[in-house]
Amino acid sequence: MTEHAIAGTIVDVHSRRLYPGVISIANGRIVSIEEVDVAPSEHYIVPGLVDAHVHIESSMLVPSEFARLAVAHGTVATVSDPHEIGNVCGVEGVRYMLESASHVPFTIAFGAPSCVPATEFETAGAQITAADIRMLFEDDRIRYLSEMMNWPGVLNEDPMVMQKLAIARACGRVVDGHAPGLRGDDARRYAAHGISTDHECFTLDEALEKIGCGMKILIREGSAARNYDALHPLLGMHPHMVMFCSDDMHPDSLVVGHVNLLVQRSLELGYDVFDVLRAASVNPIEHYGLPTGLLRVGDRADLLVVDDLSAFRVIETWIGGSCVARNGMSLLPHVSQEPINRFNRQPIDIADIAGHAVGTAVSAIVAHDGQLVTSERQVTLPADDVLKLVVVNRYSQQPVAVAYISSFGLARGAIASSVAHDSHNIIAVGCTDREIVHAVNAVIEARGGISVVDERGVHVLELPVAGLMSTLDGYAVARRYTELDAIAKQLGSSLRAPFMTLSFMALLVIPQLKLSDKGLFDGERFTFTSVVAS
Repeated sequence: MTEHAIAGTIVDVHSRRLYPGVISIANGRIVSIEEVDVAPSEHYIVPGLVDAHVHIESSMLVPSEFARLAVAHGTVATVSDPHEIGNVCGVEGVRYMLESASHVPFTIAFGAPSCVPATEFETAGAQITAADIRMLFEDDRIRYLSEMMNWPGVLNEDPMVMQKLAIARACGRVVDGHAPGLRGDDARRYAAHGISTDHECFTLDEALEKIGCGMKILIREGSAARNYDALHPLLGMHPHMVMFCSDDMHPDSLVVGHVNLLVQRSLELGYDVFDVLRAASVNPIEHYGLPTGLLRVGDRADLLVVDDLSAFRVIETWIGGSCVARNGMSLLPHVSQEPINRFNRQPIDIADIAGHAVGTAVSAIVAHDGQLVTSERQVTLPADDVLKLVVVNRYSQQPVAVAYISSFGLARGAIASSVAHDSHNIIAVGCTDREIVHAVNAVIEARGGISVVDERGVHVLELPVAGLMSTLDGYAVARRYTELDAIAKQLGSSLRAPFMTLSFMALLVIPQLKLSDKGLFDGERFTFTSVVAS
């Protein structure tokens, strides 16, 4: 018995044709697609959208709440690496994400984190071993080996890295890559180990080289890293080898849009609708073997009704034959969940973050808006547009790491966060030691969160789930995050996403200079370096 019938112009990506038709749905699946002479509706029916690589934790929402917001924009599935919570809570954290995701019909294909901790040069809250990865692969919801960030370990055939790759092959799982700037023979050797994707390309030439090595390229446009402008020509050049992803998306961005925004931009630039929808749905579904439907008889009824193929306004989102969003409003309910965390840090004081003397020449990190990569600038303290940057170990009472950062733009105040990729210690930047200490201690008191200190006091968004996520309604979290983001910008930062940029200043696997809880790190030489310039 037919439960639903959806009519309109059907966009058949596989056959590359448009035709008027009626889709009949029973028991959550497409039972027939009837082509008719005249479209019964002015609307178009297209496959649901997929974010091919995202860390849900960066939305500051638990998976069920992320899904609740994402479906409003036509997203029906994500390929999600839970290594953020993995770095804090280990396998227990991955299981927390699986449990949260089970409360919604949305498909979240989780990966087994390959690099927890990301490096040996920082302190994480947990470790995920090769044996843990094998155990995780016993669960069919763990569909791939998450991004292999340890590209030096791959090239040097580190035994532990090789073991993890071998386990993925033996279990029939694809392997995600992460190799920013890797080119030439090194890129070929990296891909030869079965690494199938990369989402870190920031130039077209790099992406084309990696496609030549057989890797599929994920065009990333998130809250911090924005590579669409550089990489969108791939849609016309290699439509079968590209996907769309956000990687990291803060809640205020997710409220506005998701993969649909990349589809809209691509159509506005004149790319073929079938190539665009292939990148947005078909390629990730086929590459990762997702159970998500693609508008074929027998498929699960995962689809979108959109107004036209230019504005691409999502009118309805359907998952498993049920309408989960209509006219930009999610129909999924909020699900209450208990937090999980690992946090053990006493408050700090000004003596803990003492810096270098006036007149000292230092190597400062230079932040770049819209990029995860940084560069280096040698300055003599004090210097214009140079602020103190600190990382505080949140897992034990260790000394605070102190360095300096340029181009962050604060003219007063401080901000701090327990979202600090990938080990998620506390990171802070500010204009005075007093303000930095207040910002850090606010995060410690909340046992995780983001904070801003201005002349009015301390403002906090608490993140009780691993210091990364809130259990509250996603729209409320987005509003509070927007408030704190606006305060940070009022303090002088011109960065598009100050908190997101700050969180990546501890990500050692992205060149050039970064700061861990153990000290200043050179990501190109993959070793610690001195803050004091040589």
